[in-house]
Amino acid sequence: MPYKVSHGKAIQVTYSPDEVFSRIQHEGIQFIDLQFTGLTGHFHHTTISADTFTPEQMRDGLPKLDGSSIIGFTSIDDSDLLLKPDPNTFAIIPWMTENKTARLLCDVYWGENRGRLSRDPRGIAQKAEEYIKTQGFDFSTWGPEVEFFVFDKVHWDVLTPYKGQSYSIESKEAPWSQEGNGYPMGLQEGYYPSTPSDTLTPYRNECVNILKNNFGILCDNHHHEVATAGQCEIDIKYDHMTNAADAAQSYKYVIRNVAQKYGKVATMMPKPIAMDSGSGMHVNVSLWKGKENTFFDPDDEDELSQTARYFCGGIINHAKALSAICNPTTNSYHRLVPGYEAPAYIAWSSGNRSAIVRVPKHLRGKQYSNLKRLEFRAPDPSSNPYLVFAAVTAAGMDGLKKKMDPGDQVRDDIFKMTKSDRAKRGIGVLPKSLGEALDELESDRKFLNPIYTNDVIDKIIELERRDQREISIRPHPHEFYLYFDV
Repeated sequence: MPYKVSHGKAIQVTYSPDEVFSRIQHEGIQFIDLQFTGLTGHFHHTTISADTFTPEQMRDGLPKLDGSSIIGFTSIDDSDLLLKPDPNTFAIIPWMTENKTARLLCDVYWGENRGRLSRDPRGIAQKAEEYIKTQGFDFSTWGPEVEFFVFDKVHWDVLTPYKGQSYSIESKEAPWSQEGNGYPMGLQEGYYPSTPSDTLTPYRNECVNILKNNFGILCDNHHHEVATAGQCEIDIKYDHMTNAADAAQSYKYVIRNVAQKYGKVATMMPKPIAMDSGSGMHVNVSLWKGKENTFFDPDDEDELSQTARYFCGGIINHAKALSAICNPTTNSYHRLVPGYEAPAYIAWSSGNRSAIVRVPKHLRGKQYSNLKRLEFRAPDPSSNPYLVFAAVTAAGMDGLKKKMDPGDQVRDDIFKMTKSDRAKRGIGVLPKSLGEALDELESDRKFLNPIYTNDVIDKIIELERRDQREISIRPHPHEFYLYFDV
């Protein structure tokens, strides 16, 4: 749901269909971009003339979608789908000035009144929100911290497999740059540098302003991240589940398009640079009853309620299976290794960033009870935020129902522990590959069933197994260095 800022305060804005059509007329909108998200998290769109857009189409949907052409949606023999615009997502796209264009996010339905497409990710998030209400809560709040890279240029050659495969990354900030700005950053030395080392401050400023002024998405902080070569983070204000996932998808859309304006390219690839930190999408979550944050307990040492502990227990117990949804690419598992700040070990802690679940400790007291949350640090930005939030909900609610104990929190740096030390303390390890994660999901999938249908889980596994095979049948360039003289 969009926001506006009035007298320093963020106020949610809702639009009725009539108000959308009024804005289209008064703003001189010529085209409407109908946007939706596929099962794999890719953003899709089709564009219609504003002159032909009617209130009936807003209400009943537009017959504009062949579901068989969207990966993971439908088969070719039954593929007629409707796009139903959500008026609350109306936004004017600022870089489309010549032919003024607005966007609307859409829900995906079957034709002929057959109901919602089960594989529509936005519908899965909405289903998760309803499930939370059936369990005695009013709503949940979600704050994704999406990291990404902005490069000057990227080249790769993968279309000539018999010749070989290669890639190259160019960035003025990188220590390998031949045309740098004179202040390069070393590997893992990119956290909070000042200008001129940080070359992307104007870019991030523009992204933040567009997100607020055009898309109604509030960002309270932005900065360069740990990795060299243009790793960035822009923090989104927390919101209800579907709104937060909408914001994450719109965020990706904005940062890519603004990067193109600057002659650069932005990527959500979790680990594009070897020997450097990867990009995560830390997920902050809390459950609410009215104005009460049920994760807050003033009498607990960490101000963390039993509700939050059981929710955390669900995440811990299902962490391996969650990896297939929260880390859905083969590249994701190059990030989830010790030594690069990404959590590889299954544990929780207050303030300890080596655990997969962290309880932030910045501020204490009743006046900050709204900030009490769990931060799930394993997900990465290649994931589909609608699916991630819904899966984390399913895991956490399973923990609540079954009163799953998350175990003792781990205050020590897990990266420095020996394997035997971790075993003694019951600290597990996240899957080391996408194939392993999919094996875990196949054996531990029932916890998803209150929200996910089996056909959705099956399709996720099928698509990710395909990617796994694509990588497994091809030699890696570094293998030549290791094995050519064997």
